Amino acid sequence: MPLSIDGTTYYEVADVLDSLGIHRQTFWRWRSEGKVPQGHRFRDNRVLFTESEYRLIKQYACQLTPADSDRRQLHLSGVMR
Repeated sequence: MPLSIDGTTYYEVADVLDSLGIHRQTFWRWRSEGKVPQGHRFRDNRVLFTESEYRLIKQYACQLTPADSDRRQLHLSGVMR
Protein backbone atom coordinates (compact mmCIF):
# COMPACT_ATOMS: atom_id res chain seq x y z
CA MET A 1 0.00 0.00 0.00
CA PRO A 2 1.52 3.34 -1.02
CA LEU A 3 2.50 5.88 1.63
CA SER A 4 1.93 9.60 1.38
CA ILE A 5 4.69 11.71 2.93
CA ASP A 6 4.54 15.49 2.60
CA GLY A 7 2.19 15.16 -0.36
CA THR A 8 4.41 12.70 -2.26
CA THR A 9 3.36 9.10 -2.85
CA TYR A 10 5.95 6.43 -2.10
CA TYR A 11 5.93 2.68 -2.68
CA GLU A 12 7.60 0.18 -0.37
CA VAL A 13 9.85 -2.52 -1.81
CA ALA A 14 7.27 -5.24 -1.08
CA ASP A 15 4.65 -3.29 -3.06
CA VAL A 16 6.98 -2.97 -6.04
CA LEU A 17 7.98 -6.64 -5.97
CA ASP A 18 4.42 -7.91 -5.59
CA SER A 19 2.92 -5.71 -8.28
CA LEU A 20 5.63 -6.52 -10.83
CA GLY A 21 6.25 -10.16 -9.90
CA ILE A 22 9.95 -9.64 -9.22
CA HIS A 23 11.97 -11.77 -6.79
CA ARG A 24 13.66 -9.87 -3.97
CA GLN A 25 17.17 -11.09 -4.87
CA THR A 26 16.72 -10.07 -8.50
CA PHE A 27 15.54 -6.62 -7.48
CA TRP A 28 18.44 -6.00 -5.08
CA ARG A 29 20.89 -7.18 -7.77
CA TRP A 30 19.40 -4.72 -10.29
CA ARG A 31 19.59 -2.00 -7.65
CA SER A 32 23.24 -2.73 -6.77
CA GLU A 33 24.14 -2.79 -10.48
CA GLY A 34 22.47 0.62 -10.98
CA LYS A 35 19.84 -0.72 -13.38
CA VAL A 36 16.94 0.63 -11.30
CA PRO A 37 16.67 3.66 -8.98
CA GLN A 38 18.16 3.44 -5.49
CA GLY A 39 15.06 4.81 -3.75
CA HIS A 40 14.95 6.70 -0.45
CA ARG A 41 15.63 5.52 3.10
CA PHE A 42 12.78 5.98 5.56
CA ARG A 43 12.55 5.17 9.26
CA ASP A 44 13.40 1.61 10.22
CA ASN A 45 15.69 1.57 7.14
CA ARG A 46 12.76 0.93 4.81
CA VAL A 47 13.49 1.76 1.19
CA LEU A 48 10.77 3.71 -0.59
CA PHE A 49 10.29 4.67 -4.23
CA THR A 50 8.43 7.62 -5.73
CA GLU A 51 5.84 7.07 -8.46
CA SER A 52 8.34 8.10 -11.14
CA GLU A 53 10.95 5.69 -9.72
CA TYR A 54 8.31 2.95 -9.65
CA ARG A 55 7.57 3.60 -13.34
CA LEU A 56 11.31 3.32 -14.16
CA ILE A 57 11.53 0.02 -12.28
CA LYS A 58 8.45 -1.25 -14.11
CA GLN A 59 9.89 -0.15 -17.46
CA TYR A 60 13.15 -2.01 -16.77
CA ALA A 61 11.38 -5.12 -15.42
CA CYS A 62 9.03 -5.35 -18.42
CA GLN A 63 11.44 -4.50 -21.24
CA LEU A 64 11.77 -6.79 -24.21
CA THR A 65 15.08 -7.21 -25.96
CA PRO A 66 15.76 -9.03 -29.20
CA ALA A 67 17.04 -12.56 -28.91
CA ASP A 68 20.72 -12.86 -29.79
CA SER A 69 20.56 -14.42 -33.26
CA ASP A 70 24.35 -14.76 -33.44
CA ARG A 71 24.47 -17.07 -30.44
CA ARG A 72 24.73 -20.73 -31.20
CA GLN A 73 21.87 -22.76 -29.80
CA LEU A 74 22.42 -26.21 -28.37
CA HIS A 75 20.87 -28.89 -30.51
CA LEU A 76 20.19 -32.46 -29.58
CA SER A 77 21.87 -34.94 -31.86
CA GLY A 78 19.47 -36.93 -33.98
CA VAL A 79 16.75 -34.29 -33.81
CA MET A 80 15.50 -32.95 -37.11
CA ARG A 81 15.76 -29.23 -37.64
